[in-house]
Amino acid sequence: MSELIGYIFIVIGLSFDFFGCLGLVRFPDVYNRLQASTKSVTLGTCSILFGLFLIKGMSAPGIKAILCIIFIILTSPVSAHALARGAHKSGVRLWDKSICDRYEEEKR
Repeated sequence: MSELIGYIFIVIGLSFDFFGCLGLVRFPDVYNRLQASTKSVTLGTCSILFGLFLIKGMSAPGIKAILCIIFIILTSPVSAHALARGAHKSGVRLWDKSICDRYEEEKR
């Protein structure tokens, strides 16, 4: 039963990764693309690794998958924020149809 649930998590993770890659191609600016890639990595890859953990159990690959999940959850949002902040400080413009710019509002 846990093996079936593991495969379901892997399929869900693959779909998140697929749509995240699609977002990298389709979204108009660096900030939207960064958001798509961060969600893809955090939700998709962690779901795949959790599915692997459910399939393998408490063996060496399962424990390594849990450690990778913890590492991704801790580092992915922080790195995305640092990249977005650096892009904004270096002058990368938002998409023309963006509604608000929170970073610019904080400068004032």
